[in-house]
Amino acid sequence: MKQIFTALFLLFFSFTAQSQSAGLPDFTDLVEKQGTAVVNISTTQIVRGNFRGMPFPFDDDDPMSEFFRRFFPQQPGKPSTPREFETHSLGSGFIISADGYILTNAHVIDSADEILVRLTDKREFKANVIGSDRRTDVALIKIEAKNLPAVTFGNPESLRVGEWVVAIGSPFGFDNSVTAGIVSAKGRSLSQENYVPFIQTDVAVNPGNSGGPLFNLKGEVIGINSQIYSRSGGFMGISFAIPIDVALDIQTQLRAKGKVTRGRIGVIIQEVSKDLAETFGLPKVQGAIVNDVEKGGPAHKAGVEPGDVILKFDNKTIGSSADLPRIVAAIRPGTKVAMQIWRNGGMKDLTVVVGEIREEKSPSTNGKKQKPPEQASNRLGLIVSELTEDRKRALEIKSGLMVEEVRGNAARVDLRPGDIILSIMVRGESTDVKSVEQFNKLLNRLDKSASFTLLVKRGEMRHFITVKGLP
Repeated sequence: MKQIFTALFLLFFSFTAQSQSAGLPDFTDLVEKQGTAVVNISTTQIVRGNFRGMPFPFDDDDPMSEFFRRFFPQQPGKPSTPREFETHSLGSGFIISADGYILTNAHVIDSADEILVRLTDKREFKANVIGSDRRTDVALIKIEAKNLPAVTFGNPESLRVGEWVVAIGSPFGFDNSVTAGIVSAKGRSLSQENYVPFIQTDVAVNPGNSGGPLFNLKGEVIGINSQIYSRSGGFMGISFAIPIDVALDIQTQLRAKGKVTRGRIGVIIQEVSKDLAETFGLPKVQGAIVNDVEKGGPAHKAGVEPGDVILKFDNKTIGSSADLPRIVAAIRPGTKVAMQIWRNGGMKDLTVVVGEIREEKSPSTNGKKQKPPEQASNRLGLIVSELTEDRKRALEIKSGLMVEEVRGNAARVDLRPGDIILSIMVRGESTDVKSVEQFNKLLNRLDKSASFTLLVKRGEMRHFITVKGLP
């Protein structure tokens, strides 16, 4: 009996060892060879403060300003003298050339007054910002050093779902922490992120990992860890990385011009559902339905009409509406591109000359504080812009604001970039929306529990969207 037990134990041990050897990869060589090219990035920002020395990041017209004045009153005889405080944040990055160029996330270095890069050998360098692109969350910085270890690049297109990948970064400030997992999906589209086909993984990514590299088992960088999906603020098994080919295209433009140039054609689109595909007579569910065409824009000049379904652009199939902005944005302005559309039950070929998206100014290269764009998101979480008179005439409206970007609370109520906000109704009283300043003031007057309704024009349709509660 003892001999049988011993034999079974040895058999089980042998099977387990073989399974581990065959099924679980060894990451040690990868980490030893590539880990030295991963850096810790710490930033410092100067914040204005007052009220008994408390940080006070609110402007005078911000609703929270009145709250602080009420509950932290000024002491008699003591002027309210603003003070400056330092705030710090941490992130990761990786060296892409021996002379000190480093890739990271734009949000890691955003608004920083000082950027400090620490290598694995504990050397520290102040970094200058070469350029930053918020639309893809990619930034290029540089330190003055030579003969640095640099990463090698892989091809994200060759990645397979289920493949092992490794992240190295500084979660919570713990330098060169290594985590591993698999590729969960490719080409993920996220709300508010129109230009990046994200790589989804289950690699443990936490605050501080942002900007760090994602490696395949060959030790090649195939992505930049950028975001996580979380309801708690910590890792929950879903993280997203920017494909390295997207990041490298961005850094090439940043290095050459300090800014990124993107294509546009001037259409507002929506997803093709099964019901819509049947209605339009499409042979399968694919493409992007054109809801509206900018008068005088590239698509309008090419002959695109509302109701067209864009099936191919630059010989690339539009599987879903999310594919079109990425494909168009990657094309240099001024390029003539073939486009295939579906109209009145049949295919039609058009040629469009791609226009250019107007970008915000790129940060300066002196490493000092980078000014955010003048127009920030409002209390609802929207970045909106005013329409020209020609645009309003084309849309057949008297007033309204274009939604440029959707953040925070607004993302929960199905507001989308391209929507036109026509009016706001509070307690049965409707007010036409005429300017950014007026709209933001109307929002700022509402209390946190307020419910209100927006009249929105999306394509040819108008519908009401109710918002319950404000941050």
